[in-house]
Amino acid sequence: MKLSEIKHLLANLTEIAFELPNGDLVPNHFHITEVGKVTKDFIDCGGVLRREQVVNFQLWKADDYDHRLHPEKLLHIIRIAENVLNIQDKEVEVEYQTDTIGKYGLEFNGTRFILTSKLTDCLAKDACGIVDDSKEAIPQNICTPGSGCC
Repeated sequence: MKLSEIKHLLANLTEIAFELPNGDLVPNHFHITEVGKVTKDFIDCGGVLRREQVVNFQLWKADDYDHRLHPEKLLHIIRIAENVLNIQDKEVEVEYQTDTIGKYGLEFNGTRFILTSKLTDCLAKDACGIVDDSKEAIPQNICTPGSGCC
């Protein structure tokens, strides 16, 4: 979900709720402790330089049970972050701590935001001999020195 979609949804909500991929709800006394821009520069296993940029929300389960984050407050924080950090309309990634800090995608089901599981992927399937539709490697001396694979 892109930042513009979230802003549009927030403008029409009276409360914010988040649901984890397993169906559990994030406690309603959560805080969003960060709204940021995360840029990741990396080389994939095919040797291609890549750059990813996402908008990051960090959710934190506070011990402050008396305060709730209201949609208009989050919109205000987002607007400040857009101006100060020059945040563009990118996909939003959510960090939330369970056993460790997890990274989630974001969807909306009509009443609450749904944290969706994110998966790793090979970005250089051609260079690694991975057949895209079966996700299986083609056995042809891939992943040997000089093959261009990881």
